[in-house]
This record gives sequence, C-alpha cells and structure tokens, in this order.
Amino acid sequence: MRTRLLVLALLLAVFVLVLRENLTKRPDHLVLTASGKVEMCLSCHRTEKLDPAHDAKVLGCSPCHLGDPLAIGKEAAHAGIVKNPGDLRVVEKTCGVEGCHAADVVRVKNSLMATNRGILATLLYYWGEAPTHDGNYSVERLIKSGQTSLALDYYRKLCGTCHLWKQKGDLPGFFGEKGGGCTACHRVEGKTPPGGDPKKTHPLISKQIPIDNCVRCHNRSGRVGISYTGKFEAENYGTPYEGGEPSSQRLPGDRFYLALSDDIHHRKGMACIDCHTRNEIMGDGNNYAHYEEQLEIDCKTCHTPGRPGTTRKGHQLNNIVFTPDGKAELVGKLDGKHHPLKPPKAGTCDYAGHQRLSCESCHSPWVPQCYGCHAKRDMRETHLDKLTLKETKGWWQEGRSYLRFEEPMLAVWGKRVVIVTPGCQDIVTLIDEQGKEQGAFNRLTMAALNPHTTSAKGRTCAGCHTNPKTIGLGSGRLWREKGEWRFAGLDQGENAAAGHTVPLDSFVDLDGKRRQYGSRHDLRPFNGKELKRILRVGLCLECHKTYDDPAYRNYSPDRPCPVYKEE
Repeated sequence: MRTRLLVLALLLAVFVLVLRENLTKRPDHLVLTASGKVEMCLSCHRTEKLDPAHDAKVLGCSPCHLGDPLAIGKEAAHAGIVKNPGDLRVVEKTCGVEGCHAADVVRVKNSLMATNRGILATLLYYWGEAPTHDGNYSVERLIKSGQTSLALDYYRKLCGTCHLWKQKGDLPGFFGEKGGGCTACHRVEGKTPPGGDPKKTHPLISKQIPIDNCVRCHNRSGRVGISYTGKFEAENYGTPYEGGEPSSQRLPGDRFYLALSDDIHHRKGMACIDCHTRNEIMGDGNNYAHYEEQLEIDCKTCHTPGRPGTTRKGHQLNNIVFTPDGKAELVGKLDGKHHPLKPPKAGTCDYAGHQRLSCESCHSPWVPQCYGCHAKRDMRETHLDKLTLKETKGWWQEGRSYLRFEEPMLAVWGKRVVIVTPGCQDIVTLIDEQGKEQGAFNRLTMAALNPHTTSAKGRTCAGCHTNPKTIGLGSGRLWREKGEWRFAGLDQGENAAAGHTVPLDSFVDLDGKRRQYGSRHDLRPFNGKELKRILRVGLCLECHKTYDDPAYRNYSPDRPCPVYKEE
C-alpha cells in the first residue's frame, strides 16, 4: 500500500510540474483562457488569429471545435473534434450552447435556406406529386429518411447543393465551397485579422457578410446574386470572343456571362446585408412555406416620405440614421458609408394610375429569363445524390431552349403588378433501362421575381403600354386591324401536355386567356380588360408623352379620344 501511495504521489508531482511549466511559459504559450479555463489546445495552437469575439485566448479552442481540452497528447486531444463548428449536425454543441448563439440555432434550422421548403414544395406540386405548393418539407428530413421520388430524385441530384445542411468541402471545386451551416455565411475567406499570418491564420468568423458569400448559392434559379452585380448568365457560345478564343467572362461551372448594368445599390457600394435583415436571412423561428413570407423589406422600407426604416413586420432597421435636419441615411454595414435615402419621385411614382405597380416593375431594366428547362432522366446510368454523396440509378441531363434578359414581363400577384420570369418551364423526358422513352410531361410556369437590377431611371411609358412582351403576350408584332388588336408572336411554342402549342415567352393571349401556370395561386397574367386598357394608353402616347399632360387628369380608358378614330 505504501508503495502504491508513493507511486501516486510521484505521478501527481510530475503532473503538477508539467502543468506549472505550461502555465508559466511566455504569454503566447499560455494554456489558460482569459476566463481562467485550462485549455491545453493552446500549448500547440499558438499562432491562430481570430476575430476578437472568438479569439482563442478568450474562448479557447474546445468550445467551438470540441475535443478534449485537458488532454496533453494530440490523439487524445483531437478525439471527437469537429472541423466545422457551424455544421448543423453539431451546432447545438458548438455555436448553439447557452451563452453563445442558442436562440439563433432554432431560427436557422427553420429558415428557408436550411429547409429548402419552398423549393421542395413547389417542385413536388409542379410535377404532380403534391396537392399544393405549401407542403411542409425539409432537407433535414430527406437526409434522415432517404425519401425519394421522381421530383425528389431531380432535386437530390441537380438542386441539392444550395442549402445549409450541406457539409462544406464534401464536393470538389466550387460546389465544395457551398454549405456549412453557420459558416456558409459567417466564414469570410481571404481576410486576416490584425496581426495574423495569412498562411497560418484561422478562417475569419464575421457578422460582416460580403456579397461573395451570398453569390455562392444565389447564382442559379432566380440568379439575383449575380444580377445584382451586373452579370447575366448567357448562352454557352462564349461570345464575344477574345483573340479567337471563347470569352474569359465565366461563372462557376464554366458558364459564360455578359456584363450588363448592375443594381444601383451595388454601384453605390451597398452589400446584401445593408438591406436584408438578420430575420430574413437567418429566419425568425417560424417555418415559412415561401420566401415572401420570410421577407420583411421592400423598396418602401427605405424609400418613403417621412421617417423610413420600418419593415412590413414592424421592425426598425438598425442601420438607418437621421441627420440633424431630419434627413434619413442608410449606413453601410461593411464600410460605414452613409447613403442618403431619397423618397419616390413626386408626380411620377405616386401617379394615380400606377398605384398597383411595385417599384421593381418600373425600375428593373432587365431580368434573367431562362426559357424551356429540358430535363431528361436516363436509367441506364447513375448520378451523384448530393444529399447522401452516393451514386444512384438515374442520370439527369439539363438543357434550355434559349435565354434572354431584355423587356421584363409584368403580371399581377394579388393586388400588385410585378415582374415575372420563367420559373421553371419544365419539359421532362424519361428514359428506361433499355434506352426507350418511358414517359414525358411538361409544366410551363411563370414566377414572380424581384430581379435585383434596380435602376434610378424607370422604364418609359411606351416600354410598357406598347410592348407586347412586357404585358405578357410575348415577343412579336402587335397591330390594330378593323378596330381589333392583332398579334403575331416570334416564339413558335412548345407542344404542351394539353395538346396545344404554347409560346414559351407568352403568359396570356389577347383575349386574356392564361397560357401558362403561375408559381402562386394568386399570380396571374393581365386579363382581357386590363390588356385593352394598357394598350389603349399606348395609343395616346404618340401625342401625350408626359405624366403632367392634362389628358391624364381623371383619365378613363372608356372615354373616346377626339383625335384617334377607331377603324
């Protein structure tokens, strides 16, 4: 017994000496955090520099990366370690512990960027696998259950890289940069904290989210991220050529783009987070079905007379300030720059005949329009399931009929006139294991979109009232003959499931008959009466060109024009 006690005493003495040695080293070798917590990780990890809120000398390493902070050996210390603390699979043990960001974890997991609920519900509805597009779906449940179907197989293999449950680095190249839970947004590449070595520094964790982080995912589908910066994903011809070679202007995935006018807010140096609130991006805890429910700002949040800055959900933007003379300014969250907030143009934006117009319907000069999404599944080959990272039977191939950016189309969503764009015009072909066509169907749909291509200058009156593409008829020639409107479209159309030909760029015919579906139950094209009223004003514009023209005071489309005579 005495021998055992002697051995234990000796071991204890050695441990005390080792611990004292570590605790009395130079300040940059300390194994105590600022709070006095023993963190043996710091005896090796001495050079990493983080932002002040997450500095290792304040928190240590284990609160974020787990592992065993009391272990001395590397193998024991790294047992149970996680490389990415923001991964939603472990976040309750890391970012979400009490005292850190516990409340945010619940919000993020219920947010649309984590659940993809809107994408899943809409796709299943489009393809006839769900009765409505308001179903309660989530990526998390798909990962755990392995549930699949034709539509879900398409999602898993072609759409499943843009959600917060995706693990960062699980795929090669650009796709590996996406996802990562909290770090999908809050990890900032290419920046080194003060005093840090760029070659050895820890990735910077920041609440100042750069545009590049948003664009990683928001560069397909609605493409609002790249549109905001003035990039339009073009046809794959690679024009304009450079020295006989295809253009060097390319997006990830070897997609070519054209440089167009960027959004006026981008040109002024504003980032996405200058407008979009944390509740919009991270969620507010509610499990919303679609983006418009989670969204709480619009143009009028900032551009309204009086004291702007209150969202439609009653929250006050935290980066709106007022000058001593009462003028409102928005302060950039990345650079601190002050941006004066101008109210809408009096006499134009508040014109009585335009009360239904959304701001973007007039102030967006272009919108990405991807017509005809041709999808083919071939059961003779396999394709990588992006949720499980396993190859499964059924290879998907995607193509499109053509792309355009000019002349955004308008339609009616609820009580507002909005921009619509193809979203999506699914034309699906199925090939069986013998290489024979097993089936085919299509679902041509128009979707409402704020394209984030805002211009200070609005569209011309003629650009709406005389343009058949704008009002939903499609590109082509519009004329009057014997007192009636006539239209000849350029797009020859796609053979629809109902057995008739539908031009891909046409939402409605001259009689007001809908030609394609809307992405929401209350999204529709202009009806016949509205079309005639819009076109009637177009006839007046040849003489009456400005808003202050007396002809537009108490204007009525039913009042006969003293100059224009019906044929």
